[in-house]
Amino acid sequence: MTPVAVLVGPPGAGKTTVGSLLAERLGTDYRDTDRDVEERAGKPIPEIFFSEGEPHFRELEREAVRAAVAEHPGVLSLGGGAIMDRRTRELLLGLPVVFLDVALADAVKRVGLDAPRPLLAVNPRQQWRTLMEERRPLYTQVARAVVSTGDHTPQEVVDAVLDALELRLPATGTENPT
Repeated sequence: MTPVAVLVGPPGAGKTTVGSLLAERLGTDYRDTDRDVEERAGKPIPEIFFSEGEPHFRELEREAVRAAVAEHPGVLSLGGGAIMDRRTRELLLGLPVVFLDVALADAVKRVGLDAPRPLLAVNPRQQWRTLMEERRPLYTQVARAVVSTGDHTPQEVVDAVLDALELRLPATGTENPT
């Protein structure tokens, strides 16, 4: 059992919004590994980062991705930095991974860069650019498809993901067979 779709991308790409809508359209469940990490740790990600450090967070994240890929047959979204781990990238090979790409200006409009994101705490715009320089090649390495989310509604992005992965919507029994 593997996920029907795995969404990767930077903060502000729309992974949660698109993932939830995609799961709804496909008639399946949605799972977010960031939420899994927070549930397991019993605290929000920024608190994990600041109290226990990034290496501890990354270990929790790696385990959350491993478990979700093994157990979840629906739509899955990964935290923005999950692809930094070599073992996670290897785990994603061959899976229906979509890189939701977004420009900095669009990411700022969506989430702002004052949100509680530990790696963007100081000089968030420059940090975001630096993260993307490092991560973009890794996102594209694991992705079967790249979908730009800039200037598109969440529904348009869902349509693009469905097309890119050649996913078919479940039959509703209301289709006209003619």
